Amino acid sequence: MTNDLYAVVGHPISHSKSPRIHSLFAQQTGEALEYTAIQAPLDDFAGTVTEFFDRGGKGLNVTVPFKEQAWQLAAQRTARAEKAGAANTLYRDDQGRLTADNTDGCGLVRDLTVNHGVGLAGARILVLGAGGAVRGVLEPLLAERPASVTIANRTLAKAETLAQLFAPEAASVALSACGFTEPDQPFDVIINGTSASLQGDLPPLSPAVIGIDTVVYDMMYALQTTTFNQWALDQGARHVHDGLGMLVEQAAESFRVWRGVRPRSEPVIEVLRND
Repeated sequence: MTNDLYAVVGHPISHSKSPRIHSLFAQQTGEALEYTAIQAPLDDFAGTVTEFFDRGGKGLNVTVPFKEQAWQLAAQRTARAEKAGAANTLYRDDQGRLTADNTDGCGLVRDLTVNHGVGLAGARILVLGAGGAVRGVLEPLLAERPASVTIANRTLAKAETLAQLFAPEAASVALSACGFTEPDQPFDVIINGTSASLQGDLPPLSPAVIGIDTVVYDMMYALQTTTFNQWALDQGARHVHDGLGMLVEQAAESFRVWRGVRPRSEPVIEVLRND
C-alpha cells in the first residue's frame, strides 16, 4: 500500500519547513502520507499543479509567489479563500474539481489566542501592510470582534482599499486605514504583515504605538529575533512573538482539511524551535 502524496509548491522552496512539519504531524496522528517540496517554474505553476494531481497527488500547500495563481486556478473556493483573494491549500473534491482554501488567517488567530493566550475580543489592533499576507488574515481577525483594526501601509490608497473590501465583515469593529507615520498612541496588539523584517528594514512607525502591555507579532520568522520584534523590544515591549507558530498552525489546519484529523501543534512548534 502506497502512502498518499502531498507537497508544498513555491519558488524558491528549499528553505521550506513544511515537509518537516507534515512529517511530524503524520508520525503523531498515524496518517500514512508522503510530503515533499516542489519548486515550480515561475512561468508554469498551473502545469506543476496539474501534473501533481494527475499522478495521484492528494493535496498541495502553496507558498510565495504562487498564492494568487492558486486562487485563480481553482474551480471552486472556500469562503475564507474567496475573501482572502489567495490560496495556500489545494485539493480535489469528490467530483475531481480543484478546490482552493486559505488557512493563514486561521493559523495566525490560533497562534495568538491559543498558543500565546492573547485575547483579541475588544482589543485595539494595528496591522502593518496591505499586501496578500494581510488580506489573508483580516477576516479571521475581524471575526474575533476586536474594538478596532487599523490598517497602516506605506501607500495609503492600498490600505484604504482593504478597509473598504472588508467593511462588510467589520460589523461593530472600527475598521480604518492610515499611513505608517500616523498612529501615535499605544495599541493592544500590533501585527507586522510586511516582509520588511526579511530585509532588515522597518516601517517608519512612531515609538508611541508601543505600550507596556502591547503584544507585538511579526508574521515573519527567523532563527534570531526578527528586526521588527527587536525594534519593539527596544521601545519597551515585553511581549513579542514571531510567525513560526502561525506557520505550524496553518499547516495543522491544512492537514485537517485534507485528512479530517487535526494534529497537535504545540509539540511540533517545540521541535522546530529546537531544530
